[in-house]
Amino acid sequence: MVLDRDLCFVEANLAYQRVTERTRDQLIGGNIFDLFPNPGEGGRRLRASLERVLTTGESDTLALIPYAIPLPVSRGGGFEMRFWSAVHTPLFNSEGEVAYVLQNTVDVTEIQRLKDMAFGPPGQAEAPLESATQLYQRAQELQETNLILVEETNQIRNLFMQAPGFMAVLIGPDLVFRLVNNAYQSLIGGRAVIGRPLAEALPELEGQHFQNILQEVMVTGQPYLGRAASVMLQRQAEGPPEERFLDFIYQPILDARGAPWGVFVEGSDVTDRVRAEQQQKLLLDELNHRVKNTLATVQAIAAQTLRTTASPAAFREAFEARLMALSSTHDLLTQSVWQGAPLKDVILMELRPHGAERYQLEGPEVALSPAETLTLGLVFHELVTNAAKYGALSTSEGCVRVRWDVRGDTGHPRLYLTWSEDGGPPVSPPVRQGFGSRLIERSLQGDIDGKASLEFAPGGLKCHLRLRLSAQRAGDEAAA
Repeated sequence: MVLDRDLCFVEANLAYQRVTERTRDQLIGGNIFDLFPNPGEGGRRLRASLERVLTTGESDTLALIPYAIPLPVSRGGGFEMRFWSAVHTPLFNSEGEVAYVLQNTVDVTEIQRLKDMAFGPPGQAEAPLESATQLYQRAQELQETNLILVEETNQIRNLFMQAPGFMAVLIGPDLVFRLVNNAYQSLIGGRAVIGRPLAEALPELEGQHFQNILQEVMVTGQPYLGRAASVMLQRQAEGPPEERFLDFIYQPILDARGAPWGVFVEGSDVTDRVRAEQQQKLLLDELNHRVKNTLATVQAIAAQTLRTTASPAAFREAFEARLMALSSTHDLLTQSVWQGAPLKDVILMELRPHGAERYQLEGPEVALSPAETLTLGLVFHELVTNAAKYGALSTSEGCVRVRWDVRGDTGHPRLYLTWSEDGGPPVSPPVRQGFGSRLIERSLQGDIDGKASLEFAPGGLKCHLRLRLSAQRAGDEAAA
């Protein structure tokens, strides 16, 4: 039978009803000490055992307890002394508190009467009959065996509850939960499911075919194995269903005739493994894509550099510098697992070697996508290289100023950036367009839906960049 924290009956099976000669309706809702009063030692020991379970949350065993029960009026009333062996087991709610006490009781009255036959009532001096003594000894051995079995049952139950994989037992055509372990409770968000049909206990499973598979196992008696199966479970009371991935087996539970009467569910939550595999595949696909793009970029850099350099030595110097810029951008992206990089870091990667007094940066925080990072990394390399050779960074008084802003709504933000040089040699428009100029203008047009324009003003080069960002990436604070 099961008692609540007020020691009132909430359930009693047929065996308990028979031995106490009470119907279920007579028991449910009544306090155990009101229905079966006992002010003596038996009552005190029973109450103490139940309170220990409620207080400690641990099982408690009464190997032998004398307890008289009132007889029904149909048998003349009064009390009958009986002897019991009881195990009290805590049942927890979703918060981990003891909500009920399960009592598994064995009526050992007949064994105790055999003991009285063998040894007589307390104080009797006569020797017992040999046959009665032997009978009692056998009965006592049986009682000890039963206590060992109770202990082994508790150990098996603890192993079941603490198993790392989730486990559950469902019975009957309605798939009523009979047992669930701690891992299963964790999987379903700690919901109380014992005694409830699957459709009622986990309503979010409707339409996900799991109930149909379970019923098929009940009908056919054949197990079902699932691998990395996707299931939507509501793991928080007010939260939306969450996708989990499970490895599991539905194993039919057969009776003595081989007919299924329940299903044993066992499995593991492999969500982390599946998501890691998905992420790995995504990264491999992205890596393949990036490698192809990088090889195409290297090929273009080589061809264009070759056309604009007069000697092998000049080609090597320019080509290696551009490859190093590409490599540095890749390093920056690797640090963020190819999630992008801040605009300011991309600019500083090129300007920082020339000294903090040689440049000024002003603009809000902007997070670039991987494609934007790669393209702008090459653009700023070309601008800095040109400034170091011919512009503001080629003299001791020159300075580079970079200012940017983000405009537009959160759905379609656009970056506006101006690169300006001061204090360098006088500037005049070039006779022919070099590779650096073509790279700046064309890479923005082809790769990231942008536009670049170069202004060769006498006081210094100016470059105006405009591009559509892939998402809202701008902050409100300016980066000094």
